[in-house]
Amino acid sequence: MNQILDAILAPDSSAEDFAALPLPESYRAVTVHKDEAEMFAGLSSREKDPRKSLHVEDVAVPELGPGEALVAVMASSVNYNSVWTSIFEPVSTFAFLERYGKLSPLAKRHDLPYHVIGSDLAGVVLRTGPGVNAWKPGDEVVAHCLSVELESADGHNDTMLDPEQRIWGFETNFGGLAEIALVKSNQLMPKAKHLTWEEAAAPGLVNSTAYRQLVSRNGAGMKQGDNVLIWGASGGLGSYATQFALAGGATPICVVSSEEKAEICRRMGAQAVINRSAEDYRFWKDEHTQDPREWKRLGKRIRELTGGEDVDIVFEHPGRETFGASVYVTRKGGTIVTCASTSGYRHEYDNRYLWMSLKSIVGSHFANYREAWEANRLVAKGKIHPTLSKTYTLAETGQAAYDVHRNLHQGKVGVLALAPEAGMGVRDHELREQHIDAINRFRNV
Repeated sequence: MNQILDAILAPDSSAEDFAALPLPESYRAVTVHKDEAEMFAGLSSREKDPRKSLHVEDVAVPELGPGEALVAVMASSVNYNSVWTSIFEPVSTFAFLERYGKLSPLAKRHDLPYHVIGSDLAGVVLRTGPGVNAWKPGDEVVAHCLSVELESADGHNDTMLDPEQRIWGFETNFGGLAEIALVKSNQLMPKAKHLTWEEAAAPGLVNSTAYRQLVSRNGAGMKQGDNVLIWGASGGLGSYATQFALAGGATPICVVSSEEKAEICRRMGAQAVINRSAEDYRFWKDEHTQDPREWKRLGKRIRELTGGEDVDIVFEHPGRETFGASVYVTRKGGTIVTCASTSGYRHEYDNRYLWMSLKSIVGSHFANYREAWEANRLVAKGKIHPTLSKTYTLAETGQAAYDVHRNLHQGKVGVLALAPEAGMGVRDHELREQHIDAINRFRNV
């Protein structure tokens, strides 16, 4: 690994130099273990501690197949799917790996007693398999997390509809929280030249997810002038939704849980901010009963902030805790678009407010290749910025996942893999200087 890192840090390494580097037999990676999948049995989600289940250990370099690439990972980041993996919810990810392993002899590589997790990376291509022409060793890249086989017609209009669609590092093995990752070559995209390794690794999953969910015609199809209610607007996902709303001429109504997070939203340019903790919204009277009066109170507050207008779009991801309120406050003919359920998967809402007001609920999951590419292009052009607040080492990934699980973080948290320190990897210093305040926005809280 030292030879690989030396080549990456050298200013004049060529594609031939990288191609000639010997691959190590093993590399350090963050894993969960199959024989520990029941370790948190009987505990509530909040009691489950990723620091106990995530391991940093040496694992074997996987075989490289056709259409694939091995990437030296300089940095990665923690997403909520890494939290789910670490606490074995809603199911153990080893069920995904077992299912994938039955697809083909090559897919069998993924069905192992350990799972290398992580769905983001920024790094350098080391090797490409047969049939890869667009990328070569030495290319500086980021990876989106859509893994598809595309052997079915179903996926060719929208790759998210492929029956063999999976999220890399969550439903496949050899993810990005490691020194080396295995990806399909069509997951690769150019690294933004004005960003550090850890900054470039941060947007991937959440940026693409927010783009499809909010901007794409496969999601809400946001337009200029729309009012968009964004739950968790300073978080890993919501911070990108807020930026897309502002960049697209919409008005974000940012819902956050503290004044500190409210200030971050204002720094991004949002003016309509609701601190749900300070205003003490309680959408559930008890575990089984919601309180419509609180929905109405939220709706009134939104109209105060928008000059009397209801929201056109609700950017949903908390799920059970907020979904009833989301359906209620959406305007007639509006859209509730959902991509997750971090507070619970069983949603309850009053259907009268949906069907009689002709509202739509749209399910959205990650992004297809084109959507991910467009979202990454906006980052590379300095239109959308990383929301990195803190960076951990690979050995500290358990703590990073714990912080995300407990909502102790702002924006995204990064993880250094091969990069020896933060702040490395910038190639375009002029563009960086133009956007330095926005790049550091989440760090300077």
